[in-house]
Amino acid sequence: MIDKSIKKILVIKLRGIGDIVLSTIILDNLKQHFPDAKIDYLTDPAGKPGLEGLPQINSVILFPRNNLLERLTLIYKIFRENYDVVFDFFSNPSTALITFFSRAKYRVGFPYRGRKYAYNLFGPNERGKYHSAILHLKLLEGIGIVTKFSNLHFYISDKDQKFADEFFESQNLKGKFVIGISPSGGWQSKKCDPEKFAEFANALKDKYNCSILILWGPEDKNDALIINNLVEKSILAPPSTIREMAALIKNCSILIANDSGPMHISTAVGTPVLSLHGPTNPEHQGPFGDNHEYIILDDLDCIKCNLLVCPYEHECFKNINVDLVLDKINNIIKRNKIEI
Repeated sequence: MIDKSIKKILVIKLRGIGDIVLSTIILDNLKQHFPDAKIDYLTDPAGKPGLEGLPQINSVILFPRNNLLERLTLIYKIFRENYDVVFDFFSNPSTALITFFSRAKYRVGFPYRGRKYAYNLFGPNERGKYHSAILHLKLLEGIGIVTKFSNLHFYISDKDQKFADEFFESQNLKGKFVIGISPSGGWQSKKCDPEKFAEFANALKDKYNCSILILWGPEDKNDALIINNLVEKSILAPPSTIREMAALIKNCSILIANDSGPMHISTAVGTPVLSLHGPTNPEHQGPFGDNHEYIILDDLDCIKCNLLVCPYEHECFKNINVDLVLDKINNIIKRNKIEI
């Protein structure tokens, strides 16, 4: 449907780190289909560190969230760039407007109500039918692009990797069976209680004699400290940038995480992950790929509620049995042939 000789592509994908990581599944497919095209990415600031530096991307453009003048300036800038194709994988009212005024020959998005005017090529209309990563591929396939690749990407520089390697050496973790624990989560209701994380970590230490590395960002520090205090000889990661954290995750044998940015980063950098879900559906937002596992207590009436704050007692996490965690970790070890 789209001429393969096009030269300039704009990809639009906003929101959190995990959403943007999942969108990178398109990159290898676009480069395969349009080998001579330059790809620019319009995204939120949270997504910039993981995109900037990827060889498939020419430049990263930031979306101004709270400044109308800057947004109008952005629309004019994109109009002046003369993109041949705009892929709007976000397709909200703002990004639809940007796509429409780009005046690109091909404007691709989802046919959601009130936004169809902006596009002349469409992805599927179904919401909640596909995993979020697969939905991106379905859009490409719907306009005739063959999708041979399913790789996710997150950029880690040599400097970031050196930071992680030096930390692992300083803690005598190199070559050991290291399970990372990430208490991060975009909403409070998505975050497993730190006491439960500690319970899981202590059981894993007893079974595998593994090392526990607790990863954290500024908003997770208190939870990380609680876990660290409750797990004997656990190791608290140093303060880090998101890319340095990605490198630390890459050095882990397995990561246990909430539905969060670090969980999706783990899948992108090749570390098997066990994700814990309560308000969100792992079939749509869970770890992407066959190397991973997830836990969700489907027998709870309130499960997959999508509420930002739990109105009950957080049973979706507090009721997780330690034996279930051990079984899932055992599955990951066998599936990925991890040496202990």
